[in-house]
Amino acid sequence: MAPVSASLVERLLAGERAALARAITLVESRKPAHRAEAAALVQDVLPHTGGAIRLGITGVPGVGKSTLIDALGTMLIGQGHKVAVLAIDPSSSRTGGAILGDKTRMGQLANERRAFIRPSPSAGSLGGVAARTREAMLLVEAAGFDVVIVETVGVGQSEIAVADMVDTFLALMLPNAGDELQGIKKGLLERADIIAVNKADGPAEDAAKKAAADLLSAIKILASESPPSVLTVSAQTGLRLAALWEAITDHRSGLEASGALAERRKAQGVTWMNDMITDGLRAHLAEIAGAAHKAAEIEVRAGKLAPSAAANAILARLRTP
Repeated sequence: MAPVSASLVERLLAGERAALARAITLVESRKPAHRAEAAALVQDVLPHTGGAIRLGITGVPGVGKSTLIDALGTMLIGQGHKVAVLAIDPSSSRTGGAILGDKTRMGQLANERRAFIRPSPSAGSLGGVAARTREAMLLVEAAGFDVVIVETVGVGQSEIAVADMVDTFLALMLPNAGDELQGIKKGLLERADIIAVNKADGPAEDAAKKAAADLLSAIKILASESPPSVLTVSAQTGLRLAALWEAITDHRSGLEASGALAERRKAQGVTWMNDMITDGLRAHLAEIAGAAHKAAEIEVRAGKLAPSAAANAILARLRTP
């Protein structure tokens, strides 16, 4: 394992923001030399991680995820917490960088000394979830942040990826969003620990309450061993924001008391390892079979080569010594 700067580790553990930003940039790098150094860095800080509340937030674009995080994070800082936000943006196809600028939509929180906001490019990874978000989460914990919020770009495959890296998974919903299930697949109801109907203020308050009641009915139909709790909230006015945080902390306390939190963290570690193996194999395959892969795609598109035969030919390159 490549050596990592002792100075960077010390500065990171001391909570130095510049060191934290440098460390996250390192783990996001795709350069082989940087990957080895990043792995060593994460290993060095690992004993100083694991104490934070890890919260994932998903929801369709426009549901108010960033507004909620801004309000919730600001409230928590007022209570003495240190809050880190890892906001996963769609990647720019030209630069590969984060382009939505969540930081600009969290104006209040961005000005707080005890907050750290990091928009990260999804870099084409599954469902818009940045491949290195898990590592970044450990780094912010090592730097002393006791609440880590991971915001996804929306719903889809990213739900599964984020749910597999946090303690509590929160799904935000809109009022007036359709029928009883709001077009939500069963998978979301199964993975969410808490469902909050946002924008429950003004003329939309009654609609939000009805949406929450409809969701409760849907949950009864799709009953599971641990059904999510459902509530209404207004990120804009702060209505029931404290109740939402109480639901989050109650959920985590329940996991701790039952021993499920430790088991969840262990399972997440294994998932993380397997995901990184998959990413590494994909990168290795692209390196050794890039041209052949492109040629095979052309043949498959033209109907000249069966997809199974093309896949077997490409995979055979991995088995070649």
